Amino acid sequence: MCTSKTRLDCKTVVITGASSGIGKETARDLYARGARVILACRNMEKTNEAIEDIKNNPPSHINKDKYKNNAGELAIYPLDLRSLKSVRNCAKNLLTNEAHIHILINNAGVAAYPNEKTEDGFQTTLQVNHLGHFLLTLLLLPKMQLSSPNCRIINVSSLTYIFADIDFDDINLERSYAPCKSYMQTKLANILFTKELARRLKASNIHGINVYSLHPGIVPSEISQYSSNTIFPGATSCYNAFAYLFYKNAEQGAQTTIYCCVDEETANTTGLYYSNCGVATLYRNANNDQYPEKLWNVSCQLLHLEPEEDFTTFLKNVSRQML
Repeated sequence: MCTSKTRLDCKTVVITGASSGIGKETARDLYARGARVILACRNMEKTNEAIEDIKNNPPSHINKDKYKNNAGELAIYPLDLRSLKSVRNCAKNLLTNEAHIHILINNAGVAAYPNEKTEDGFQTTLQVNHLGHFLLTLLLLPKMQLSSPNCRIINVSSLTYIFADIDFDDINLERSYAPCKSYMQTKLANILFTKELARRLKASNIHGINVYSLHPGIVPSEISQYSSNTIFPGATSCYNAFAYLFYKNAEQGAQTTIYCCVDEETANTTGLYYSNCGVATLYRNANNDQYPEKLWNVSCQLLHLEPEEDFTTFLKNVSRQML
């Protein structure tokens, strides 16, 4: 469990996919710490229900009266990561309406998803788990620069990255799609994106924004909802039963994300990978020195962005996508 008592009064946090599971529990905790928590989600009805639940039910370790007296604010912004237009609109609304953004948590994700393409022509898992968050992060970075120091970007990955490789010539998996392969590739991408973004920020002397990736643990959640259709009948129930018996509930699964948001020691680190509220060792392709930059360049190519040597110029060019 994250034991830090850090308050987040006057801080603004954006969490994607916060209407259920780990994302909602993360929002609940950071709201309890006094933050203005923005739930960036696709399903408005479900997100409004999540807001009511968060307001009325504190984290397990907090007294209800104390919770209501010390909580922050909650807000909803529409975001559908399956649409790059929606990503740009969400970013534009955030930049227009929010004075600051101090913490961005790229939490939303899908797993074992059918082989379907988005309106932008990308495999859905690739766009939701990586490309959408890649673009959203780049669009929000200038606002986070103005909000620094001690701003943080957290990318929720998974231990399944260990089994992944990335075919940079077929990252959309046109020739070799498989539901689990697609998911694991994007979880590796989350880690590589974290490393490369941290490197580019440092190389550009942009200080006060740290980047983290993490494994939350195996948690029964809606991320497994498609597996019965794409892997085998009953796979979703099997996964959730296994997770309920042996692994973490959603509140426990949110702890490492919360740790990366608030822990005092993590304020001095960037680009690292975390598990169980501590730095974890990376293995296999996550340690390939060429992969982070290659993924960055391929991601820019897919999004029709020109990678610039000067990172500040690059971010200005990315921002023009919202015009």
